[in-house]
Order: sequence, then C-alpha cells, then structure tokens
Amino acid sequence: MNLPTTFNDLIEEANSLALYQKLIKQLNKDFLFANIDLDFDEEILPASLKLMLHETVYKLIQEKFAEYLNLLYIIDVPEKQVKALNGNDTLQLAEDVSFLILKREWQKVWFKNKYS
Repeated sequence: MNLPTTFNDLIEEANSLALYQKLIKQLNKDFLFANIDLDFDEEILPASLKLMLHETVYKLIQEKFAEYLNLLYIIDVPEKQVKALNGNDTLQLAEDVSFLILKREWQKVWFKNKYS
C-alpha cells in the first residue's frame, strides 16, 4: 500500500474506491473512543473535514494536551512520525498531525476493505 502524500491525494483515493464515508465513520469511532466530542456528518465535504479536524487538533494541543495524546494513542498514529514534525508553530503542527491522523485512519479503512 502506498500512502497518499497530500490531503487531496488521500481524498481522491478514498472517493475513487468509494470509501470516503467509511473513512468518516472510522474517524467518528476513534474520536468517540477517545471521549472527544466531535462527530462528523457522513456527507461532510472534504474541505470542511480538513478544517474541523485541524481546529479540533489545534484546540486539543493548546487546551487539553492529555486528551490529544490519548487520541493519537487510540488512532495509533506512529510516535516517530509525530516527533519528526516541527513543533515551533502550533498551527502548522496541528495541520500536520491532522494529516497523520487521516493517513492512519485511511490505512485502517483501506486494509479492512481489502482483506474482509
């Protein structure tokens, strides 16, 4: 599996395989497990998804760091990838982490689709 390198590539691949709604469901499931009050509508536009996820991650980093770490643990975002990011700009960090979250969720959805 080749992981997408940009948000747009990820969304294009999800749409081409008709897995965008499953990606949203997986996000909702993991956010619920992490006890974070965020529920994406299954028909959410990709631009809105990106914005809402970015805002949520930014707020978690700023105000609820323990919940942020718990979310990354539940989603299973590789710690090595998070540590490799530049943490000097929190806004940029939140955007980069949001993409890591989406990539990991996409992996889960893709593998479930391929092997079940």
